[in-house]
Amino acid sequence: MITQETLTLANGVSIPRLGLGTWMIEDGIVAEAVKAAIGLGYRHIDTAQAYGNEHGVGEGIRQSGVAREDIFLQTKLAAEVKDYEGAKAAIEGSLKTLGVDYVDLFIIHSPQPWRQFAGGDRFFEGNLAAWKAMEEAYEAGKLRAIGVSNFQKEDLANLLANARIKPMVNQILAHISNTPFELIDYTTGNGILVEAYSPIAHGKILDNPVIAAMAKKYGVSVAQVCIRYVLQLGMVALPKTKTPAHMKTNAELNFEISGEDMETLKTIEPIKDYGDASMFPVYGGKL
Repeated sequence: MITQETLTLANGVSIPRLGLGTWMIEDGIVAEAVKAAIGLGYRHIDTAQAYGNEHGVGEGIRQSGVAREDIFLQTKLAAEVKDYEGAKAAIEGSLKTLGVDYVDLFIIHSPQPWRQFAGGDRFFEGNLAAWKAMEEAYEAGKLRAIGVSNFQKEDLANLLANARIKPMVNQILAHISNTPFELIDYTTGNGILVEAYSPIAHGKILDNPVIAAMAKKYGVSVAQVCIRYVLQLGMVALPKTKTPAHMKTNAELNFEISGEDMETLKTIEPIKDYGDASMFPVYGGKL
């Protein structure tokens, strides 16, 4: 089962290749989603301070009946926190809200505050200050691994040149029709694992006729092709769903996309409309 397969981070920590994304799953219901996913074999759960559901995610893990050490739990520092003291307090806040003694992976959610996303100021000093707090928490055993999200080459270069401990993960938007190969190559070339969020393009790729035909050829769903695609590119996949039936099929990936078909998928026309997610900065919107 893909849920049991792992990759290894630069510091030797194992990370499951398939995780459950929990963005836009309300705190009041996320515990049931997490519990269902763990019951189906998932061992990797992704959340964030910005999601407002860390408490429910922690509850779901506790209620699952699976030992904490068998779950890979990752959360993210709010994008607006760009100072040492703020990051230090936020790390403690996440641990308290999740109800855990440690987090397996703690990530800076964005190199820039969301309202300045994709702007000219890259907040290099602020990211280094937040990273220092993360390094200290990592060395104290509160974080088993540290990383970033939505970081471009220049943002990674800032940490690589100035931080004591280099990032172990860069979590980015990556899916069929939007695969930033240059960024992926730069990231992996520096020994940093890539995690792909929204591997099904927030559901907006499900009616693509080329992928649909390919899915029919392999006897699987479009969603399964999309998840398999990012896995075959060496990334961790983080499909988000609160529906147990989707969790189950998302993990049924016992097929391999041929090299020729992978090349076809790499050239699918980019998505221009992410539907209700289009307002969010990572999908091209402005908050």
